[in-house]
Amino acid sequence: MEQRKGIFQSVKDGLVGTIRGTGDVSKAVVDTVSGTLSHTIKETGAVGTSLIEAVSDVGRAAIRGAVDMGGDVGSAAKGAVVGTLRGTKETSVEASDAITATASSVIKGTSEVAGDIGKAAKGAMQGAITGAKEVGLDVTEATAAAANGVLKSTSEVLSGTGKTGASFMEASSGVVRSAIQGVVEVGGDVGSGAKGVVLGVLQGTKASGKGALETISVTSTHVIKGTSEIGGDIGKAAKGTVQGAIAGARDISLDATEAASAAANGALKAAGEISSQAARQVRKAVKGTIAGVKVVLKEPFK
Repeated sequence: MEQRKGIFQSVKDGLVGTIRGTGDVSKAVVDTVSGTLSHTIKETGAVGTSLIEAVSDVGRAAIRGAVDMGGDVGSAAKGAVVGTLRGTKETSVEASDAITATASSVIKGTSEVAGDIGKAAKGAMQGAITGAKEVGLDVTEATAAAANGVLKSTSEVLSGTGKTGASFMEASSGVVRSAIQGVVEVGGDVGSGAKGVVLGVLQGTKASGKGALETISVTSTHVIKGTSEIGGDIGKAAKGTVQGAIAGARDISLDATEAASAAANGALKAAGEISSQAARQVRKAVKGTIAGVKVVLKEPFK
């Protein structure tokens, strides 16, 4: 425990000093995070769970240090993910696990300082894609891992405030849109991002039954609207929400067909509110069988 406190304080203090000297928040975060993790691994031989804990502590400290110096949480979140990938690339830890842990930690860290979680979400998604390209990782896998971490932590943070049902959906809508827009803006795979978003929300809320189906539907709606707002491929996004719903359903013993249909119909509802052309595009993307599950579209979108 003392060692973990030491890592957190070291990163926070190091960032404050570096930012004060250079004024470059993003570079300061990348260098401090990657350097701290590399040093920690060499000095302690951290692997597995202990390494993931270190990654989480460093991510939270990066946000705290940046905010203390008036830095932007989006830039700090992006830098934290890139720095983590650099600092752990020579280790046995799965890159996707490192990304998920960092994305999760920057959301929690942002919440702790009452920062803009939407900005942090977008930054984390962009950091995953940028970092994956830099160190030669699969960008699609990186995107899904970041989305999972972002939305799982967001769900846990909002659940901790007592928000449930409609109030939870409203509170999380901005984060969902910001996360998916972060993917589109840096040329990431929007389908993987959408899948990770839905899966992350389900894992974070631990919803079940009708509540889970409603969560899937509303989340899919926000994914499509967020994608459309910046000209992303809503067809790929819609298919991704269905894939995420199916994967999430298996984790919570929810009927996969019902979950897939909830995602598809939520996406189609959003598309219908955008334009008839958007509705046709989404309907084409989600009809038929996806990941071995028959998707049932309800009226009036037959």
